[in-house]
Amino acid sequence: MHAQPPVTHPIEWRDDVLVLLDQRRLPAAVSWVECRDANDVVAAIRDMVVRGAPAIGIAAAYGVALAARRHYERDRGTWRAALEDDIAALRAARPTAVNLMWALDRMREAIPAGGDDPFVVLAARACELHAADLAANQAMGAHGAALIAPGAGVLTHCNAGALATAGYGTALGVIRAGWAAGRIDAVYACETRPWLQGARLTAWELLADGIDVTLIVDGAAAHLMASGRVQWVVTGADRIAANGDTANKIGTYGLACLARAHGLKFMIAAPLSTIDRDTPSGADIPIEHRDAAELTHLAGQPVAAPGVHALNPVFDVTPAHLIDAIATEKGVVERPDRAALARLFEA
Repeated sequence: MHAQPPVTHPIEWRDDVLVLLDQRRLPAAVSWVECRDANDVVAAIRDMVVRGAPAIGIAAAYGVALAARRHYERDRGTWRAALEDDIAALRAARPTAVNLMWALDRMREAIPAGGDDPFVVLAARACELHAADLAANQAMGAHGAALIAPGAGVLTHCNAGALATAGYGTALGVIRAGWAAGRIDAVYACETRPWLQGARLTAWELLADGIDVTLIVDGAAAHLMASGRVQWVVTGADRIAANGDTANKIGTYGLACLARAHGLKFMIAAPLSTIDRDTPSGADIPIEHRDAAELTHLAGQPVAAPGVHALNPVFDVTPAHLIDAIATEKGVVERPDRAALARLFEA
C-alpha cells in the first residue's frame, strides 16, 4: 500500500476570475493565466494553456459565465445574442473533444429565461460541473483500478491526469487509485510527441504526487511490452463514439494494437460526458490537425530538413474491438459495444 498523494488542481475560480495553470510552461515554470472574458478562454483553449478534454469543458463553462457578465453589463437588451456568439467561438476552439460541446450545452440550459443578471446562475452551474468532474474522476479511478491485479506494471500515454481534468485524472486517476491500493508497482509514460505531454506533464504531476514513473520514447512501447514489465495500457479519451470507438491522443491506436499483439490489457478511462451518443462510430469523429511547425521545430528552433512536409494529426481512433475495458464514474464496461455503453445511461 502507498499513501494517497496530494493532487494538482489546474483550474481555479478566484474572486469571479478563471485562473488556469499554464501547461505550456511546465515543468520549467509554474505560472498561472487569468481569464476575464470568453476571448481569453478561447485563446487559452486554442493555445493549449489548458488541455485535456474534461479540463477544456470546465474552462469553457466558466467562459460562458464570464461572457454573460460582460455582455449583460454592456447591454441588457442584446446580451443573449452576444453570448451565443461567444458560445460558438468556444465550441470551435478545439473540435475533437466532445466534453467541450457537452459542457457548453449544459451551460446553455442554465441561461436564465427572464431579465435577471445571468452571471450568478451561470457561475454556479460552472462550479457544479467543475465539482462533478472531480467526483467522477475519483469514482472511475476506483472502478478502473479494481480490474488491475496486484503487482502490475502500467503504461500510459499523453496526459490524462489532474492536469487534464478538474483534478485527480481519468487514466491517471486509475493509476493513482491503483498505486494507493498497492495494485500498481510500476508506471511507465510515453513521452508523447510532439507536445511531449507525457514527458512534461504526466511525469511532472506523478513525481509531484510521490508516484514513481519511468519515461520512455514513444517508439520504445513495443520493446517495453515484450519485456514483460507492463500488464496494462491505460489512457484517457477525447471522444468515445456510440459504438465504443475512441479518439485520443495520436499514438493511442498504435498502443492498442501493440497491447493486443503482446497479450496485454488495454483500458480507456473517461467520464460519461466523453461518450458521444450522437456520433455512431469513430469514422464520424472529426480529427483536429495542428500546425506542421509543431513537428519541424522544437522550442522555436528548426529540427527538420528545410522544406520537408509534415502531417500533424492530433488524435487517432482506436476501434472498440481493441479496447478491453472503459472505466467511467458509473462503473466499467468490458468489451465495449453500442448496447453496453447505452446501458450506462439507463442506470
